[in-house]
Amino acid sequence: MSLLIAGSIATDHLMSFQGKFRDSLVVEQLDKISLSFLVEDLEIRRGGVAANMCFGLGQLGLRPVLVGAAGEDFADYRSWLERHGVNCSHVRISDTRHTARFVCTTDPTGAQIASFYPGAMSEARLIELAPVVDRVGEPEYVLIGADDPDGMLRHTEECRQRGYQFIADPSQQLAFSDGDLIRNLVDGAAFLFSNEYESHMIEQKTGWSAAEVLDRVGVQVTTLGKDGVRVQRKGEEPIVLPAAKDVTAVEPTGVGDAFRSGFLAALAWGLGHERAAQVGCVLAAYVVETVGTQEYSFTPAQFLARIEHSYGADAASDVEPHLKALA
Repeated sequence: MSLLIAGSIATDHLMSFQGKFRDSLVVEQLDKISLSFLVEDLEIRRGGVAANMCFGLGQLGLRPVLVGAAGEDFADYRSWLERHGVNCSHVRISDTRHTARFVCTTDPTGAQIASFYPGAMSEARLIELAPVVDRVGEPEYVLIGADDPDGMLRHTEECRQRGYQFIADPSQQLAFSDGDLIRNLVDGAAFLFSNEYESHMIEQKTGWSAAEVLDRVGVQVTTLGKDGVRVQRKGEEPIVLPAAKDVTAVEPTGVGDAFRSGFLAALAWGLGHERAAQVGCVLAAYVVETVGTQEYSFTPAQFLARIEHSYGADAASDVEPHLKALA
């Protein structure tokens, strides 16, 4: 079974300034602003929602297919992902643009000055899914994550035309999308992923009620942060699960991507929605306890122990056979 994960590929360049930005601002001269800050450190982290999800799936023994656009500077990142089980053969490499990147400087008060360069991500609209499917086989699901909006729309429409089951996961793009675009991205999805705030944004921007959103998708999965997750299916009682137990939160970036990885891995193993949510919550725990979206690791025994500790022996027993290949 193949899983196609379409979405952004990016790097984050994070710097720390030891002074305070506000001390350098002259309010009366903001129209002539020209500032430079000497920073103390630089961290370069791998990111992008599709790459993060693919990494998580690879950690659980699957071989997802990454579908997205990057620049010629993607070589080291490609090597990292391929070493962790990701098929990068279908990443489009731009001839003219660098891989998307987020550049951010933070001062001790938490104030930030940041820029996002979409770069090669804008070429995602040029990617067609059918040639990918011809090489890797019919996908069980195509997840369409945050990316170039035209690319997201193209992939969604192609899935409808060709009969590929797709998963709508617009996440960060919701704030910049109008109701028509969101309706087109969501309608007919096998699954809709969002956090709770995003679920309300979908309703507000589309004009659909919560019931109408659920009526247009097969399953709606809503992450609730420290409170866990809610899985809703038409005509059935919702599944509401707590987050994994005894999590020491360090940094939340990428937690949602990891949850999706675990959820999709469990679906690929043939497990039900409750088990999928439990696997997703445990994988998310590893990310929130780590600085960086792709810096976590675990052994099968460690993962199973956390499943059992959080959700019981039956859950661990159901997951165990699928982790044997990782031992």
